[in-house]
Amino acid sequence: MRALVTGGTGRLGSAITERLRAEGWSVVAAGRADGDLADAQAAQDLVERAADELGGLDLLVNAAGEGFAPKPVEAVTEADWDAALGATAKGSFFVTQASARHLREAGGVVVMIEDVAAYQPWPAFAPHSAAKAAQAMLTRIFARALAPEVRVCGVAPGPVAADPGQEERRAGETLLGRVGSPADVADAVLYLAGAAFVTGSSLVVDGGRMLQTGPPREA
Repeated sequence: MRALVTGGTGRLGSAITERLRAEGWSVVAAGRADGDLADAQAAQDLVERAADELGGLDLLVNAAGEGFAPKPVEAVTEADWDAALGATAKGSFFVTQASARHLREAGGVVVMIEDVAAYQPWPAFAPHSAAKAAQAMLTRIFARALAPEVRVCGVAPGPVAADPGQEERRAGETLLGRVGSPADVADAVLYLAGAAFVTGSSLVVDGGRMLQTGPPREA
């Protein structure tokens, strides 16, 4: 079982990588040092290196992302948009595009690490929310484009990590009254990797955050 995890050195990506390896997967965990995934050639180069190293691909996890920072819409810059759309939307597209051949050969799976921000309007995170909405649409587009050989699913985390001192506030945003952990997201990825009759849908891992009203309060 062979997996490529983009954003594999980040908080969520590291947890996903560790869980997959614990379950016997061979994993290439790609970080910023492995190239700018918003560049189509860099994305293709990464996929080919990973496929060569692993001997193919059974699973792609698109966990790379940038641009998650609160900012009022009046202050958003073009650079903010480029950062948010780059790795998150363009990167997910080009890495999946480049991986399609390998995944078809293996009957593999793609998991997009989305965000509940893709499904709710958060004014303080406009570029991030829009980029995640684009990524969530790619989940459905690729599910159709790559079927029936490849399944494509999404995981939409809510508050699964909190900065020090913010735990109580973030916990109050959920129905369960607590924050989750990156391990909860890793569990969802592992489930979808083996869920043979699931494609084109997203699993929300947010403790009920989406059922609460209003956007998250800024720190």
